Amino acid sequence: DWTPEDTKTFAYRIREVSKPTIVVANKIDLEGAEENYLRMSRSLKDVVVVPASADSELALRRAQEKGLVEYVPGDDEFKVVRPDLLNEKQRKALEYMERFVFSKIMRTGVQFALNALVFKVMAYKFVYPVEDIEHLSDKKGRVLPDVHLLPKDATLIDLAGEIHSEFPKYLLYGVDVRTGLKLPKDYILHDRDIVHLVLARRQRR
Repeated sequence: DWTPEDTKTFAYRIREVSKPTIVVANKIDLEGAEENYLRMSRSLKDVVVVPASADSELALRRAQEKGLVEYVPGDDEFKVVRPDLLNEKQRKALEYMERFVFSKIMRTGVQFALNALVFKVMAYKFVYPVEDIEHLSDKKGRVLPDVHLLPKDATLIDLAGEIHSEFPKYLLYGVDVRTGLKLPKDYILHDRDIVHLVLARRQRR
C-alpha cells in the first residue's frame, strides 16, 4: 500500500517527465528579489531557476519597435540610438534597466528562460533541410532558408512530416550534407544537422 508521501513523490516524478518545468524568478530588479532568487536556487536543486525582468523585456521591445534603441531579445546589452526622441520618463526607465537589471543579471532573462526550457530542459534541436546539397540552399538559391525545431527523439521521417504532410509516404532516405552519408528513415536527428531528403516521385493520375 502506498502512503500519502509515496503518492506525492510519484505525482512529482510523473510531472517531471510529462511536463518539463523551469522557474522564472521575475521582478529581479525589486528590493529583496536577488535574495529570493538565491534562496529558490538552493531549495530547488533539480529545477532550473532563471532570474528575469519581464517588464524590462517588454519596454525594450517597444522601444526597439519605435526606433529608440537597438536591442535583440536575449542580448546582454541595448544601445540608445535616438536619445533626442526620448522623453524624461523613457530616459529614466532605460537608466533604471541598465542599473538594476543588466548590471545584475546581464540580460532581462526572458529569452534566456525560453531557451533554457526548450533546449536544456526539453532538449529540442535545430535541423536544417536543404534541396541543393552543394550550395546548402533551396531551389531559389536561398542559403539555409528553413530551420525546424524538433523534439530530442525526432527522426528523419518526422522531419519529412514537418515539411509536408505527404512527404513521409514518399521518403526514401536522407543525406547528411556535411559527411555525404546516406541516412535511413528512422535515423535520429542531431542538433544542427543539415540534411537533404530524397523522395520517390509521386505518380500523376
